[in-house]
Amino acid sequence: MSMDFQPCHFPPSPCSEGHGPREALFLTSLWGRAVRGGLLFLCVCSLLVGGGRLASARQITDMRGRAVQVPDVIRTVYGTTPPATCMVYAMDPGRMAGLNFPVHPREARYLDPRLSDLPVIGGWFGQGRVANLETLLAVRPDIILVWMWHTSVINEKMEAALKPLGIPVVYLALDSLGDYPRAFRFLGDLLGLKERGAALAQYAEETLRGVDRLRASIPASRRISVYYAEGSDGLSTECHRSMHAELIERVGGENVHRCRDTNPYGMQRVSIEQLLGYDPQVIISQEPLFFKRVVSDPRWKTIRAVREGQVYRIPKLPFSWFDRPPSFMQLLGVRWLAHRLYPGLYPLDPVLDTQAFYRLFLHHALTAASAREVLKS
Repeated sequence: MSMDFQPCHFPPSPCSEGHGPREALFLTSLWGRAVRGGLLFLCVCSLLVGGGRLASARQITDMRGRAVQVPDVIRTVYGTTPPATCMVYAMDPGRMAGLNFPVHPREARYLDPRLSDLPVIGGWFGQGRVANLETLLAVRPDIILVWMWHTSVINEKMEAALKPLGIPVVYLALDSLGDYPRAFRFLGDLLGLKERGAALAQYAEETLRGVDRLRASIPASRRISVYYAEGSDGLSTECHRSMHAELIERVGGENVHRCRDTNPYGMQRVSIEQLLGYDPQVIISQEPLFFKRVVSDPRWKTIRAVREGQVYRIPKLPFSWFDRPPSFMQLLGVRWLAHRLYPGLYPLDPVLDTQAFYRLFLHHALTAASAREVLKS
């Protein structure tokens, strides 16, 4: 089934017949202003009254437990946040209706070239960001895929903004790494790509089983302490239960910053004195400025991880393997981190592992040289 949207049609200008040239010119001018001023309103009316009806619908239950009428055949999908958009990309880049932000040239090398032709719609992510509803209306995707936030307030704000568009809204639950298998199978059913969804879900399940076995094999007393450095100065981080640092404890590491989140966005500030007290065995970061300066900064030199050369830069091409945005790339990131912390207990060839992942999830054949470049990114 497809959304049976009708284009916005306007009746002919009143000057088309029955008026002299002077009256026609005047009326045409008025008509032009009315059409330009009322375009968006009339398009919305078209969606709600005539163009928003479903020609051939089916009912699904989304991952929030809501019954939703969607097209039988879903050809285009808009994701309201990067995690949702990334999931659509993994399933089928050709079904993406738009982007949340422009693709950086460095990222574009590893992504489908069709992305460069997509409009940037924006989305609800970060602090205060919202989608451009006029652009979204012009694109008219078959469905809108919403990454379900923990907080109902954000969900309600999105729903209130999207409801007038008359486009089916489908929720996707991705609270943790463990939700990926179910999410891929859900999207496989939703988009008519069951085999694709099952293949991605199987990879996720095998990865999770592997790191879960690793974590179970490491006594608490032998777990490696890890500090996740954020910000250019490295003095922002995440609490140990934060979704932004989930991978550390998932692989059997111990996040040194034990605290309770004060907001869903993270980036908790710490002092250098706190960090000296933590004295982590390993530091990980995806901040290039911090990574460049940390080994020469006298404040950091006495920390064990810096002294022993255990500071690692998290790969982030085509987007972060760890966080910000959280995405299916974390399935590769969790393997990378497990191998970094416990190479003897979790052996793998990082180059071959990266190539296999890019081939499956990103539809991209990565050479060994390019894989090594990505690992250093």
